[in-house]
Amino acid sequence: MLRANAHHGTIPRFKRNLLLRDFIPSAGCSAQTMGRAALDFMVFGEGYFQRKRNVIGQVLELGHLPALNMRRKVGGGFLMLVPNGQHLHFEEDDVEHVMDYDVEQNIYGVPDYLGGMHALLLNESATLFRRRYFNNGAHAGFVFYTNDPNLSEEDEKALQAKIAGSKGVGNFRSLFVNIPGGSDKAIQIIPVGDIATKDEFERIKNITRNDVIAAWRMNPALAGVMPENAAGFGDIEKIDRVYMNNEIRPISHLFLQVNNRLRGDRLVE
Repeated sequence: MLRANAHHGTIPRFKRNLLLRDFIPSAGCSAQTMGRAALDFMVFGEGYFQRKRNVIGQVLELGHLPALNMRRKVGGGFLMLVPNGQHLHFEEDDVEHVMDYDVEQNIYGVPDYLGGMHALLLNESATLFRRRYFNNGAHAGFVFYTNDPNLSEEDEKALQAKIAGSKGVGNFRSLFVNIPGGSDKAIQIIPVGDIATKDEFERIKNITRNDVIAAWRMNPALAGVMPENAAGFGDIEKIDRVYMNNEIRPISHLFLQVNNRLRGDRLVE
């Protein structure tokens, strides 16, 4: 679903970047490894590290294991799904599992944004509908009404052909009609689709966008939302500082637990 909506796709990467801001790379865990695990955590609510050991069992470094492919084994330990239906098995003490607690189970992490998935899908559906609406030429939909007896049958057929050909390329071309002696309301254009759907489309997009951002607990100023008033969203530096303290640093503490668990199995310098 990351590619279904612009905000839903970029916010987890932005939160990953904020988490990396305070991260100090080392020989034991590179910025690339931490960045991958952090993105997994934002998307899946959990991240996995592999303890890579030397021949005498000392941990040399932490490697990244993709959360999408990781499963817990019933008898303990982990396995990773790989192509061709194969599995890679890991012992319990060879994997560091960082997860956000879920009140319904303690096996896998669960992300917080799941409550906003309906809004996300509605946003995607509205966008796809609008694209098809334009691609099909339905935005040229209107009632071409005339009550002037001076309009000849040949002119009517010519107008019908022009209107029928308004779909596809050139569908924004205007029509010229001249009726000598016709009244001011001899021809009326009554819109059917475009006017009725324009406001509804914008309302759906705005409401669902706000729901998606709220589901991610992201401040609009940091999510790339354009302010609707001249005052804007306020001091961006204060917003960033508060968001880091309230949202990102608590996540950092979950990853810092890996350091605590490795104290008894210290990384080789």
